[in-house]
Amino acid sequence: MNWLYQLLTESSVPHALLTISLVISIGLAFGHIPFFKVRLGIAGVLFSGLAFGHFGISIDAHIMHFLREFGLILFVYAIGLQVGPGFVNSFLRHGVKLNILAASIVLLGALITIGITYFGNIDIAVAVGLYSGATTNTPSLAAAQEVLANIPNINNETLKMPGLGYAVAYPFGIIGIILSMLLLKRFFKININQEAAAFQKLQKQSTLRPIWKDLTIQNPNIDGLTIAEIPFFDAMNIIVTRILHQGKVSLVTDTTRFALGDTIRLVGSHNDLHKIKMLVGTDSEFELKSFSDTLHSKRLIVTNKEAIGKSVGELRTLYGVIISRIHRPEVELVPNNATHIYFGDELYIVGSKDALEKISPVVGNSVEILNTPQIIPIFIGITLGVVLGSWPFFFPGIPSAIKLGLAGGPLIVAILLSQIPSWGTMSWHLPKSSNIILKDIGIVLFLACVGLHSGDHFISTLVDGDGLYWMFCAVFITLIPLIIVAFIGRYFYKINFLSLCGLLAGSMTDPPALAFANSLNGSPAVAISYATVYPLVMILRIIVSQVIILLFIH
Repeated sequence: MNWLYQLLTESSVPHALLTISLVISIGLAFGHIPFFKVRLGIAGVLFSGLAFGHFGISIDAHIMHFLREFGLILFVYAIGLQVGPGFVNSFLRHGVKLNILAASIVLLGALITIGITYFGNIDIAVAVGLYSGATTNTPSLAAAQEVLANIPNINNETLKMPGLGYAVAYPFGIIGIILSMLLLKRFFKININQEAAAFQKLQKQSTLRPIWKDLTIQNPNIDGLTIAEIPFFDAMNIIVTRILHQGKVSLVTDTTRFALGDTIRLVGSHNDLHKIKMLVGTDSEFELKSFSDTLHSKRLIVTNKEAIGKSVGELRTLYGVIISRIHRPEVELVPNNATHIYFGDELYIVGSKDALEKISPVVGNSVEILNTPQIIPIFIGITLGVVLGSWPFFFPGIPSAIKLGLAGGPLIVAILLSQIPSWGTMSWHLPKSSNIILKDIGIVLFLACVGLHSGDHFISTLVDGDGLYWMFCAVFITLIPLIIVAFIGRYFYKINFLSLCGLLAGSMTDPPALAFANSLNGSPAVAISYATVYPLVMILRIIVSQVIILLFIH
């Protein structure tokens, strides 16, 4: 059994892989155990690593460093691809106010962190770890450790301090966010069902998500005109798909002429359809679908490389169909003839049965191809992210250059690339299941390495050292910004409670808090506000943790 003893004790690649795998497996199992109905989730890997490190079980420092940084890159790159497609859209539609409030939470936490270093006599390396743990933001910890490692004359013991501070502060970081939601609910006497209903009503009034409406033509000015002769449909980004004329439903083409009394089906946003009623006529008493036995609709997914880049107008002309909606990750839009289609687009197509059968193979509609990730774009994106993260930025008053680092660079690159649906036949799209695997593998590798690196000092710091005092200070970093901003958001801006819960969870980039907020009600309000503030908050926390180190390290 010599080989087993060597495997368990001698520093080698198999030993490192075995140790990391055990840390992750035990940590994930531990994270599924509920403590007062709250689970640590993936963060359980950190505490598993701390336990291994405490008992002297570790791996080669160079292997650990590589696994930690590579895991971090995979995690933030997957996060960027996940939130990127809807980031700009949600920011402009819902998010300016929410992002200002979320940024205020980040900056208030940073100010409190700086305050406790001066008035609480806590080393800045520990304080920045408390800042990351109290806000449950792992990438900011990674960014702080990276910039700390690049400062001359920093010893190995100092490099361990952020990880220890993070581990001490993390548990209340999760509890504190949930506690702030419950305090807000109690103080303002919130009725959650009423909040959900109010949000749903607001969404219906303001949504840009395409819907359809059947209208009867009563405007004599468009009697006898074709769709090409009526400018306001294109101007208002509305598509006319079907027409009921003399009891027969047909597809609207460029030569179709409208007549008074005809019923037409229009697809567009709720607001635009409401406005166009004044130009067309009243709601129809009929539903066109019930009249049609020759027209059908079908959802097709673009997976054929020959279809990528073609315009909606080109497909309409060649195959005699109407593409009324295009769904992309987090976004659904009404296309015009000049809109180009990309890999992964889901097209809502209306046409005859024969036309739909002809266009299906042209579009592709292969779920198997869609769910097969392309590996080359992933590593091109990571390459660009590493280059951007290593690029030094110089600012007046800051002694050293600021870098986005291996946390910020890949995140920003992924968000930017997610705005480009495809590049020729190469797609930046990553199937949801692949994205989850990439993200989870990345974060567990990072947390396992952080735990192993800091574990030898964790228990002694917590029991014999300043650990309990650090934990007490971290409570202020967690609670004060959340309570202040939550009160302002509700009292002054009248933000929906469920949206506010999503804001609080997103400002801390905390999935357990998001899960708790979602358990209050099934309304999408929580997820929308969480996704709206998440990218900006992630980038801000990464930058702020570096600035704190660079400005206040002695």
